[in-house]
Amino acid sequence: KIFYVDATCPLVTKVHKEAERHNKNGYKIILIGHRGHPEVIGTMGQIPNGNITLIETIEDAKNIKTDKFGKFVAYVTQTTLSVDDTKDIIEILKKKFPNIKSPIKEDICYATTNRQEAVKKIAPLCDMFFVVGSKNSSNSQRLVEVAKKSGCVNSVLIPFNEKLPIDSIIKCNKIGITSGASAPEQLVQNLISEIKKHCNVSMEEIVITKESVTFKLPKHLN
Repeated sequence: KIFYVDATCPLVTKVHKEAERHNKNGYKIILIGHRGHPEVIGTMGQIPNGNITLIETIEDAKNIKTDKFGKFVAYVTQTTLSVDDTKDIIEILKKKFPNIKSPIKEDICYATTNRQEAVKKIAPLCDMFFVVGSKNSSNSQRLVEVAKKSGCVNSVLIPFNEKLPIDSIIKCNKIGITSGASAPEQLVQNLISEIKKHCNVSMEEIVITKESVTFKLPKHLN
């Protein structure tokens, strides 16, 4: 008689159901993601061995053998990848498999996409850039990569409760801050409060888009 709540992200559940539906309809599935990531392990765990193939890089996509897939092929993606990375891989897959079935809606998490777009705008203006998040968080790691590619080479991931590089911070004029999609806002505020102990701080919030997506609570919580 245990009381439980399924806290799986609805976007991840969507990918699971897509993969299951494709498998049921006789499709071979290509999953774009990172080996060993919990979401990838979970998605591949929905499908019998041999019916789903993981690719991680552009090179993987180029080297994939088309003859083992047959006529019916579909792809799904890990939700926390970089939009830029998946775009190039998907283009290659569409050339190799002209009839490949795409997701009805984009699999990549809207919160991840919005953060990446904000980082692209902010990072070129910054002397240093912090991403608050866990070391095993794929979307947090991608944000660091996006910040570096966008022009702020001095971009780092700050895990929870890690000591800040204050000596480097006090030499900066502008510091960018964002967080992984699932990092609590309080952790960002804690980072700002710690910086304020050592520097005079003025803040500017950069808004790229207003997020209006909502998800229904489980029935027994309404």
